[in-house]
Amino acid sequence: MDYRQLQSLRETHPAWRLMTAGNAALVASFLQRVFVTPNVRTMSESALAAKLEDYLFHLRRSEGDEAFPREAQSYLEDWASDRCGWLRRYYASGSDEPLYDLTPASELALGWLQSLGPRAFIGTESRLITIFELLRQLVEGTETDAGARIETLLRQRADIDGEIAKLREGRIDVLSPASVRDRFAEVVSTARSLLADFRAVEQNFRALDRDVRERIAGAEGAKGNLLADIFEARDAIAESDQGRSFTAFWDLLMSETRQEELEALLTRVFELEAVQKLQPDPRILKIHYDWIAAGEVTQRTVAELSGELRRYIDDKVWLENKRIMEILRGIEQSALVLRHSPPLGNVAEIDELQPGMALSLDRPLFTPPLKPEIDGAVSIGDGAEVAADGLFDRVYVDKARLRSLVRRALQRRDQISLHEMVEAFPLEQGLAELIAYLSIATEEVGAVIDDTLKETISWIDRDGLIREATMPRVTFGRVRPRGDSVVTGGQT
Repeated sequence: MDYRQLQSLRETHPAWRLMTAGNAALVASFLQRVFVTPNVRTMSESALAAKLEDYLFHLRRSEGDEAFPREAQSYLEDWASDRCGWLRRYYASGSDEPLYDLTPASELALGWLQSLGPRAFIGTESRLITIFELLRQLVEGTETDAGARIETLLRQRADIDGEIAKLREGRIDVLSPASVRDRFAEVVSTARSLLADFRAVEQNFRALDRDVRERIAGAEGAKGNLLADIFEARDAIAESDQGRSFTAFWDLLMSETRQEELEALLTRVFELEAVQKLQPDPRILKIHYDWIAAGEVTQRTVAELSGELRRYIDDKVWLENKRIMEILRGIEQSALVLRHSPPLGNVAEIDELQPGMALSLDRPLFTPPLKPEIDGAVSIGDGAEVAADGLFDRVYVDKARLRSLVRRALQRRDQISLHEMVEAFPLEQGLAELIAYLSIATEEVGAVIDDTLKETISWIDRDGLIREATMPRVTFGRVRPRGDSVVTGGQT
């Protein structure tokens, strides 16, 4: 880094502006408390403003009433402006309330500030071991000589045989408490840095989405050329080193076997006495669920990009059809003008390349129109009171709860049928809940409704009777970004 590069970063980078801001302590402490510590990816404007107002109230009690004179809403708008760039303010589809999210630059600054504090334990052994292990994987993974690989495997087998022999003799080597704490600290640091990396990956996809929207807005040439440029940019992100690494990480994380192994390892590590002395954050036990939640946000960004491409194609087709209709109407108006004052000679001549043929059998048979019989008489009741209980006896089905059940089931497998969902979570509201599942299947990207296969779903109603419904097979699948399409449950 030279002088001009650093000067440019000082003037333009949001992280540097946060470091030099007059109220940097307020901004950093609040963002760390609201977004980073609880791993919150998105928050509505009203909820975030309420939290900031409470935080300012407590600070004014200790710092004085004149410490922070502005309103919480004003602070949020300032932090999300282009001048600061510490928060991202945007609108979600179907919502008129702004949402806020932490920018990657802010999370980078918060991580650096957190590293300035005193650390009770600084481990170096685990990092050196990690370097050796990564270098060993690089050398062994790029070796093309079969003989060299065989020698490496034989050496590893000899080491394993030596370890087995020592165990049989009763000699067991265990890690010292210092080594345990060293490795655990490295695990916690790496696990938390992954959450920050998700925001950076999502930011790159949003930058691509913004570039695509700018191209669509300023497109004047042929549609095919623009689409080619868009899909090339989409492929460039998916096939980049970062895109490939994210896809491989997501596939590894969503493996049921890997999730079970990770949970078992974390549980055993937290039971170690040396780790308990560090008083670790219990949320580390469920860190993989935070990874999944952060990864879903990135997936939704990819899905929004794909939806933008589809809307662009549909809009272009509609505009082309509209232009064709305008040309046809112009021809009709010109023909009406010529009818009243026809020019001398032939107006236009068209030579047919081949004679036209119209067979009588090609004409459809006459079908008489259907005339419905409508009884216009109005029947008058006898004046008796009619029970209105049916108008108020309505069943409300919580679709958000059903979606949560589907996503929980898909955390451990690639796809699950509606029949299996009902077996795992029996219907509590009967047919209404079953119809809600069908409604969710029509809205979810990874769901498939197969009309060629039928399945029977049964439940017990409030009267204790067994009810059955025969319906098309419904399968919910997990969505994963891969290439320029969305992969759902093993089917594209």
